[in-house]
Amino acid sequence: MSIDLFRQSRRAFLQRSALAAGLSLQQTLLPSLGSANDGVGNQLSPWQPGTLDIHHINTGRGNSSLVICPDGTSLLIDAGASMSALKLLNPARPNDTKRAGQWIGRYVSRQLRATGKSEVDCALTTHLHPDHVGEVGPSSPKSSSGEYLLTGIADVEEEIHIRRLIDRGYPEYSYPQLPRDPSALNYIAFAKSLASRGSKVERVQVGHSGQIRLEHNAAGFPAFSIRTMAANGEVWTGHGEETVAHFPAIAGMKPPDFPSENSCSIALKLNYGRFSYFTGGDLTCDTNYGRDPWRDIETPASRAAGQVSVATVDHHGYFDAAGPDCVRALQPRVWILQAWHASHPAMSVLANLYSTDLYSGSRDVFAVGMKEEAALTTARFSDAMKSRDGHVLVRVAASGSEYQVIVLDDTDESDRVRAVFGPYPA
Repeated sequence: MSIDLFRQSRRAFLQRSALAAGLSLQQTLLPSLGSANDGVGNQLSPWQPGTLDIHHINTGRGNSSLVICPDGTSLLIDAGASMSALKLLNPARPNDTKRAGQWIGRYVSRQLRATGKSEVDCALTTHLHPDHVGEVGPSSPKSSSGEYLLTGIADVEEEIHIRRLIDRGYPEYSYPQLPRDPSALNYIAFAKSLASRGSKVERVQVGHSGQIRLEHNAAGFPAFSIRTMAANGEVWTGHGEETVAHFPAIAGMKPPDFPSENSCSIALKLNYGRFSYFTGGDLTCDTNYGRDPWRDIETPASRAAGQVSVATVDHHGYFDAAGPDCVRALQPRVWILQAWHASHPAMSVLANLYSTDLYSGSRDVFAVGMKEEAALTTARFSDAMKSRDGHVLVRVAASGSEYQVIVLDDTDESDRVRAVFGPYPA
């Protein structure tokens, strides 16, 4: 094939992919540049009071997000540090001279300077897997603050103090059974040590909109709230703080049949004016080939949240998440894919995200990091994605009426802007 024919063929392919997502070719290739302060090549402008910033941090080793609320309250969601085989992982970001949790801590400290705060107000771990709390291995150093090793969120605490910690199991961690995994046990030791040193550690309260709250000027932003949609199989009903148990009672179950750690993930919905955001950790929709319908916890959690402006893709876009019913329930304008492994995302997941049969209209997909092999095998859809690497910041205007998506350079700590998309109406 000649070069000209190849270019024409590729252009036609991109146009078909874009049209499948309800986009024009010009929108796919020529994103809006946003404000002058956040133009491509410039350093990211700092958070400002009234603005909502949601940073999706790429270390190439797991999930981590930082929310800076309109009053400056900070919420860190997860701090993963996976030690999977390097051939399966993206390159470490910014590089491998520090552990993932150390890089996350430095990123958080840097972004919080604009708030005038030197502590994390609240950290939340969605569940106890290494790519969300930190994996331990032979190279993990001992902490000088307690009987645990430094990795993931424990490394974050070494960089910047965490005042409050929320997870799915404190203090017993007995549902559905006591963990045996060394990384989960290390996290539990960290949480209990943190509590003994004066930080508040709590079990999540499903259905509540007051547990995660503005701590510095709540009265100034009455249109802001965060509600827990699901955790441990409990799902908000949509009425007050009522919940319903989606999982069957484990009494009489054999341990291999218990709900999985992923399915026990905490899911949150954030509202700010007309803007809304859903994140569900590693919730799954797999039903064991239809034998266990209750294992699809992703669908009821998504239906409880309803339509949102922005959503993260559950379980990194693995084959068992982002099912059709979840996509149909959330219908976001923007999807954020927290990928870092060769298996992220599955082709079927991208087909769901882009399907105009599941919901009509335009949608943009941003990945914090896609391994080259994953991008090649899913090129039918990944070629239409707005980003495949870089920190992804959702910046919501003070009114909550519109937002931008800003992709930041993840190869150093400069916070240079790579691309700006939007503004999107909320």
